[in-house]
Amino acid sequence: MMTLHTFYLFLAVMALVALFVFVTLFFVDAGYGKFYNSKWGPSVDNHVGWVLMEAPVFIVMLLLWWFSERRTDVVRVVFLLLFEMHYFHRSFIFPQKIRGHSRMPLSIILMGALFNTLNALMQGGWIFHLSPATAYQPEWLTSLPFWVGIVVFFYGMYVNIHSDSIIRNLRQPGDTRHYLPKAGMFRYVTSANYFGEFVEWIGFAILTWSWAGAVFALWTFANLAPRAARIYEMYQREFPDELDTERTKRMIPFIF
Repeated sequence: MMTLHTFYLFLAVMALVALFVFVTLFFVDAGYGKFYNSKWGPSVDNHVGWVLMEAPVFIVMLLLWWFSERRTDVVRVVFLLLFEMHYFHRSFIFPQKIRGHSRMPLSIILMGALFNTLNALMQGGWIFHLSPATAYQPEWLTSLPFWVGIVVFFYGMYVNIHSDSIIRNLRQPGDTRHYLPKAGMFRYVTSANYFGEFVEWIGFAILTWSWAGAVFALWTFANLAPRAARIYEMYQREFPDELDTERTKRMIPFIF
């Protein structure tokens, strides 16, 4: 395992790359979902693609926990369960609920799987291997950061899953028209599912009180905010009379 100094250097590099990705994605659409484009190369069914892209982080995190001398520490196990709860849903439940069979480029899958693996090394490396042995004692479960973080985390998870459900049920089977989502947090942002995921990882950063968690929250914003902006532009073109641009923002209510 890397040294603590090397780990912090790794986090710094990941933060800088996140900033580069943030800027780049305002000019290049990641070619999946609404912005699928065959120019990204060979593709697979999106149900398979999501599993291939998200499952690595679930597996690597488990391995980092299993091969740790701290795998029986109660607080660290709680962190693991929260992290894996999200990625079990994202890897194995969410893909099965997707309606239709669009395509996902293998290049996008590989880039996503690479980042997810690096994220597992950030979170699992810190929690199970590099954080001080005296950190995260049982009393951490009664601390203010933990409880603030846990509330924020579950609120974000709820918004994320609920918003995905709203999007999924906009169309009846066989209907190919586009609709503007308006329920739930979509009353305030056009990418409510992204807002929920961002909030979720802010909560994880707070409840672990770690730079690793903070860098992941930064990455989440860097990856999703430009896409949310592009979705907003698309909705402006498609629903000029329905989208209330005064009230409804892109990803962060009342702000962006």
